[in-house]
Amino acid sequence: MVGASTSTRVPAGGLGAGTGAALLVILAGMAGALHVWKLAPALPALSADLGLSLVQGGLLLSVVQVAGMLLGVPVGLAGDRIGLRRGLLLGLTLLTAGSAVGLGSVGYLPLLGSRVLEGVGFMLVSICAPALIRRTAPPGRVSLLTGVWGCHIPLAAALSLLLGGQLEWRTWWGAAAVCSGVMAVAAAALLAADPPGVRSRGATDRLRATLQARGPLLVALLFLLYTAQWNGVVQFLPTMYADGGVDPSGAAALGALVAGVNAVGNLGAGAALHHGARPPVLWCTSFAVMGLSAAVAFGVAPHLGPDLEFGVRYGAVLVFSAVGGMVPTTVVAGLLRTAPGPATIATSLGLGQQLNALGQFAGPPAVAAVAQATGTWDHTWAVTVALAVCGIALATRVARSAPSILRG
Repeated sequence: MVGASTSTRVPAGGLGAGTGAALLVILAGMAGALHVWKLAPALPALSADLGLSLVQGGLLLSVVQVAGMLLGVPVGLAGDRIGLRRGLLLGLTLLTAGSAVGLGSVGYLPLLGSRVLEGVGFMLVSICAPALIRRTAPPGRVSLLTGVWGCHIPLAAALSLLLGGQLEWRTWWGAAAVCSGVMAVAAAALLAADPPGVRSRGATDRLRATLQARGPLLVALLFLLYTAQWNGVVQFLPTMYADGGVDPSGAAALGALVAGVNAVGNLGAGAALHHGARPPVLWCTSFAVMGLSAAVAFGVAPHLGPDLEFGVRYGAVLVFSAVGGMVPTTVVAGLLRTAPGPATIATSLGLGQQLNALGQFAGPPAVAAVAQATGTWDHTWAVTVALAVCGIALATRVARSAPSILRG
């Protein structure tokens, strides 16, 4: 892998190369992800408290993705410029500040501004953390720990879906601020300083090198195809449950389980990479299973009768989420492997996060448009299968165009 030697240059005085440092970074990522997912379950109570319209609530949900769509690469360039540890600390600080501003909000505009701060902070954490894991982890454990890192989103989503609707929203906002604040203090105290000498190239040179390498862009496009599928299905599960007559508490538990099992795929991908599995094989397998599972959930289940429909649909969605979880971990590993040099790792990850955010933003409207046009959720599979086929085709192309991803 490029730049693997940087772990030997970390100064003394903090957690340098070792599993402990990587696990601390992963916990920081989970704390950051709570800020993204904390809004959805609390939105009804928050809207009632502040008198928000449905459109205003939707903007609060989407502004984090918009920040990622617009700022992924610039934030990645900044991370490479200021250093990974500094970038992580700045991201955690922005998340804590954003949550604190939201906590004190009595109107819409301050709350919207707080979400913008959180969006930028989350981008910094998401971009700098995987690169820090790669820099600090023992070389033989990078793939395994990248798999653990991939669990930070599904676990934060599951925790938010379970707890967010049970707590008063200001209490929930305060808890998120405490989590990210504590992690910022811990990271500042325990993570070793950034090594010197990796920020010599200008932003234009780093961006040009990243794009000319082609590998990072192709791998990042896989992120888009995955998140468009996963968000397109998972974000609408509560609505689907409501349409099926499931009570709100049951819907929260069912949704949390679907989000949580995504961690299984992330861990499995990390273990598979550790044992030499090729990323394109994992991508093709994941996309094939996601497409097939969605076809069963939305194309086959509705024809099985009321006694079987819900159980088959829910089981297929569980498989969809669990096996699909192999994609994020493998994409992050692919971005780390295809980055053209140590000074472009955060830039490459920023490109991945930017297209990831675009997929999160575009997937739900695509599914909703099909449901609205047909009057049923039963054709959701058409969107997912189309994206899965594109994912398989792109993974095959990446295997030919970026052979560096085949090397651990």
